[in-house]
Amino acid sequence: MAQAWLLYRLTSSPFLLGVLEFLLRGPLLVFGLFGGVLADRWPRHRLLLVAQSLLLVQAAILAALTLSGLITVSWILSLGLLFGLISAVDVPVRQAFVTDLVPRHDIPSAIGLNSSICNLSRISGPLLAGITVVAIGEGPCFVISALGFLMILGCLAAMRVPAGLPITEGSLGVQLREGLRYVWHTPQARAMILMSAGLSVVAMPYSTLLPVFARDVLQGNAAAMGWLMGANGLGALAAALRHARRRSMDGIVGSIIGAVFLFSLGLLLLAWSRHVILSLFALTAIGYGMVSSLAGGNILLQMMAPESLRGRVASLYATVSLGTTIFGSLLAGIGASYFGAPITVAIGATLTLALAVWGWGALRGTESLSPSSAGNSTTDQLPLRAPERPERLAQIT
Repeated sequence: MAQAWLLYRLTSSPFLLGVLEFLLRGPLLVFGLFGGVLADRWPRHRLLLVAQSLLLVQAAILAALTLSGLITVSWILSLGLLFGLISAVDVPVRQAFVTDLVPRHDIPSAIGLNSSICNLSRISGPLLAGITVVAIGEGPCFVISALGFLMILGCLAAMRVPAGLPITEGSLGVQLREGLRYVWHTPQARAMILMSAGLSVVAMPYSTLLPVFARDVLQGNAAAMGWLMGANGLGALAAALRHARRRSMDGIVGSIIGAVFLFSLGLLLLAWSRHVILSLFALTAIGYGMVSSLAGGNILLQMMAPESLRGRVASLYATVSLGTTIFGSLLAGIGASYFGAPITVAIGATLTLALAVWGWGALRGTESLSPSSAGNSTTDQLPLRAPERPERLAQIT
């Protein structure tokens, strides 16, 4: 939040906000699939320790430059690119690592709970950032971010994950093709991936334009942006908690499609609103619809996927749901520069509604699929890891 606000304060350019989002998400689009291969090939716990350590260094550099007054637009964009490169490994590994901590029947609840924890930070973080930016500037926000990575590293160090987990063998290229072939030959998985890619381009880039809505449309400041992002996080948290209670796949497709409908209606309300309270309601609905559709899709795909392919399926989903937002962010930045942020978001809302209609027809009947019946004969014969064992569960000290 502080990084986007700092860039917009220095430049007043919606286009550069789109460029920053492109740099943050672009590497995930290019390298995210290889991150998924690494998640199936190397110990995920070690990969996370390395990735989070590098993210700590990135946050510390950003804090030091900002506090010293040496920060420039070039530094902001360069450090955004560094964050994106590290995240290309961190994101898919983190998604797959959640499934290492619980038995298979608890995966839907675990994914929902993990999403709940992440989205709780989306409420408290932006509110704290908005207050901090107004009071003492963006630099202290980056210090808090660096301290947050230290806390994550402490949590990872406290985990006792059994050594010597089975590792999928084969070259990187072969493993990558196996994951892509599985998704392509599983119609419902392919439909979920395509719908997520569409949402990432036409719907999710609304967040790129939040500084524009906060300052120019609603005539507010950094605190107003913090409230907007907090409302967005509140809706996201409610959706994540709902999925955390999920014990089966029953009704998950209806939940995903209903969430996409709500997503589109929230975007329309945000585009129309000129009052802070109404915009807060809109962003709450947007947050709920976005996370409910994303978390539902993640649960659906990981429950369908064989254990040996879960890292690659998670990386492909993360790549399309996060990485392809770069195209939407660039389009949103250009559209807002020419037509204004409200019209740009309204166009995205209309296209989101169309995706919901298409997705309903493409995903029906998916709940009945299992890993053994989801793919074709080719992918069913892929080498699998050893069956999950109770001793694989992580013990947290």
